[in-house]
Amino acid sequence: MAATGVNTKSPARESVAQVRSRTVIAVVCFLAVYATIAGRLVQYGFADIDDVQHYATIDRSLASRPDIVDRNGDVLATDIRVASLYGEPRNIVDADEAVEALSTVLPDVDYKDWHRKLSSGAAFVWLRRELTPRQQADVLALGIPGLGFRTEKRRFYPGGPVASHILGLVDVDNAGIAGLEKYIDDQGLGTMQDLGLDVGVDLPPVQLSIDARVQYAVRDELSQALERYQAIAAGGVIIDVRTGEVVAMASLPDYDPNNPFNANDKDRLNRMSGGVFEMGSTFKSFTTAMALDSGVVNMTDRVDTRPFRVAGYTIKEFHNKGSSLTVPEIFKYSSNVGSAREADMVGVEGHKAFLTRLGLLSRLDTELPEVATPTQPHEWKKINSMTISFGHGVATTPLNTAVAGAALMNGGWLIPPTFLPRSEEDAKALAQRVISGQTSDNMRALFDLNGEHGSGRQALVEGYAVGGKTGTAEKVVNGRYVGNKRFNAYLAAFPINDPRYVVLVIVDEPKPVPGSGQGATAASNAAPAAGAIIRRAAPLLGLTPQFGEGDDTLLVSY
Repeated sequence: MAATGVNTKSPARESVAQVRSRTVIAVVCFLAVYATIAGRLVQYGFADIDDVQHYATIDRSLASRPDIVDRNGDVLATDIRVASLYGEPRNIVDADEAVEALSTVLPDVDYKDWHRKLSSGAAFVWLRRELTPRQQADVLALGIPGLGFRTEKRRFYPGGPVASHILGLVDVDNAGIAGLEKYIDDQGLGTMQDLGLDVGVDLPPVQLSIDARVQYAVRDELSQALERYQAIAAGGVIIDVRTGEVVAMASLPDYDPNNPFNANDKDRLNRMSGGVFEMGSTFKSFTTAMALDSGVVNMTDRVDTRPFRVAGYTIKEFHNKGSSLTVPEIFKYSSNVGSAREADMVGVEGHKAFLTRLGLLSRLDTELPEVATPTQPHEWKKINSMTISFGHGVATTPLNTAVAGAALMNGGWLIPPTFLPRSEEDAKALAQRVISGQTSDNMRALFDLNGEHGSGRQALVEGYAVGGKTGTAEKVVNGRYVGNKRFNAYLAAFPINDPRYVVLVIVDEPKPVPGSGQGATAASNAAPAAGAIIRRAAPLLGLTPQFGEGDDTLLVSY
């Protein structure tokens, strides 16, 4: 018997086995190539002439893209057929005359470029993509030999800019270059297009978690807020706390994907997922949850809120409410010192670990390609933990913040966000517990308290119990905080007794409304904008308003 580990195969046998394996691989590859060729011949046999010409050139301009529909089946993006003008220079009699004639019916003709193309002697040149039917008719009426039209597919977005940052857009060759259009390509559609396998194919629609009606309401209210508060930007998102589905999300300024001439402008950034910001006092929600969940405080404890110094800096209040406050009072009055004390009791490492567990320090894993990575101190020191406790020192995306906020409201489960439909059962399989159920109950009570009696009063909606936390963060300019430039946010949940949705609204650099007597803090702009969104969105989401027990009801017949 051969000893264990000793190779009993002869070199000759090994050589034969290797040759046999290589032969099998070669045969498989050979068969695959010829099977592909055979399949293409079958395609050619059943395809129209135009399609066969496309297969030969593998032009993505005729490639099919699936419709994108919202959760109710309403179309958000679809393909339409358009005509594109080409030239056959070999058949052009007089390039000068052809260009002169075309300039009478087509705007912005580049004389030099078109003359060069049409006098090149080439077999084929593109002149103008995606003409209107009227332009096509006008060119046909010119009767110029050597010009022709090719039917291409163009992406059309019925809602225009309403969901532009979610849907994204395609380039002139019908390839997805941003948003969920790019995500769809990355799932295999792009490869199909490159191989010409999707011409004339009716692809099944891609359904999103977005509700088009709610999406319109969110964008409309943000547009009004942008104008009312003379802000440079505004954004908002609604997330189902039970599934992680993004029901609506908008960032203004935006762009029209049907005419995306300004899509790459710096101010068109999708701030909700692609921008990072210091979120101000909304972070006190996570600080309080951390302190409660770790057991260093409970809801009845009092905390010293007198100013104190750390590493040469003084931690003090914006509005002093006393030398000590209870945990609910710290939250209601948005106490900087109380939040810093809570973080100090947990400790630097525990603080960092908690925010990491909530996903606030990590790049979100979701379908949208435009997702930024949060920033944090390279080395966490005590002073960093103190300032981060009340929202300065860590920059994260508003979407990160909303997702973490949902975990505070839904019983303590962190659920990755998605722009695709997801059931509660599927969400449970992905969920990770980040706080206890008791801590979540306490945070709902604190959100309710602040919504009813604190800075969230401007977001109250009759019939819908809304709770939340405001955040007013001074922006950093040239390395220093500037008092007159603010990034404001309101993190809300409704109905707060049994939250179904989290709403986060941001307003970037708002101004006080003239004659209102109010300042430019989040309570004066982000909170009212959130309330307006909830007022319109809640009925669309099927939530019935509750006006309390025992209220007299008057029924009037007409």
